[in-house]
Amino acid sequence: MTAAISTVDDFIVRPYGDADEGKVVELLDETLGAGPIGARTSEFFRWKHVANPFGHSFMLVAESGHRIIGLRAFLRWSFQAGSRTLHAVQAVDTATHPDYQGRGVFRRLTLAALEQLRDEVDFVFNTPNEKSLPGYLKMGWEVVGTIPVSVRLRHPLRFARRVRSFRDVAGSPVDVTVEASEVGNVISATSDVPDLLAEMNAGRDDRMSTDVSMAYLNWRYCAAPGLDYRAVREPANGRLRGFAVFRIRSRGSLVEASVTDLFVRPGDRRCARTLIRAIASAAPVDHLTCHFPTGTAAASAATRSGFLPTGKGITLAVNELRPGIVPDPASIASWALTLGDVEVF
Repeated sequence: MTAAISTVDDFIVRPYGDADEGKVVELLDETLGAGPIGARTSEFFRWKHVANPFGHSFMLVAESGHRIIGLRAFLRWSFQAGSRTLHAVQAVDTATHPDYQGRGVFRRLTLAALEQLRDEVDFVFNTPNEKSLPGYLKMGWEVVGTIPVSVRLRHPLRFARRVRSFRDVAGSPVDVTVEASEVGNVISATSDVPDLLAEMNAGRDDRMSTDVSMAYLNWRYCAAPGLDYRAVREPANGRLRGFAVFRIRSRGSLVEASVTDLFVRPGDRRCARTLIRAIASAAPVDHLTCHFPTGTAAASAATRSGFLPTGKGITLAVNELRPGIVPDPASIASWALTLGDVEVF
């Protein structure tokens, strides 16, 4: 057994080991219920926490006897902000067995993780819900702001009739005919993708955006099990102008297309609009959602394509683990996120 970090009451806190996978997945399924692909699987867990090109997730477990009764997982992430690279972790899978809730398992796991992560990363970020946010605030997190989500309705009357069934959850994949290729087929159809990414990265401003590479794209969208990401592309004169990634999911009795990422050269609004229109016609969905950083070609194209703010969004919170981080993660103006950065984590 890996050495314990601490012992509290009748459980210990220790690092996660590969042999814990089966028990941890079982715990997640029991305490959190269905995930973004429905049933929680070892395959999805390994994709998320082991195959990540930013590094193996930092994970701690709480153990009582030979029973794992708690998990804290921090997904490693890398941001570019101008010429700076910032290393972060995203607080994700959190589980405490019902028999041990209210006994400090979550708090002890979290504080132990923060203590070890201080020498490794610049900050922790996550998107807590109303239920979990108070606990994070007590442990040093602060609310940065809201990541606003915009929506474009394709069938307004049907949406209005069914909107009460809309659930504020990740949503599960649905079986509909999608006239768009798998992401891997789109990015392998041309050798221009690395050049496109290089031009995008060169044109980024000083806000924090995900460090997108071919390794990241292949992991995030091609290798993600069960999520069925699709993509549309826009070539011109034998050169790739851009491509966009989306997935179809259920939201209550509604069907949604989540536009997770859009890759175009800086300022190419026309290409961005063409890609959004292609997604809108690719599947029989009730509505589309997106979020793009303000001031980008993607954000402008979304507005011109009929996306409207919903008045709701995703709460972003952060815990800075070292002083003087530039840009300041506690300011919403420092962030340039897309739905792809947070939507299944």
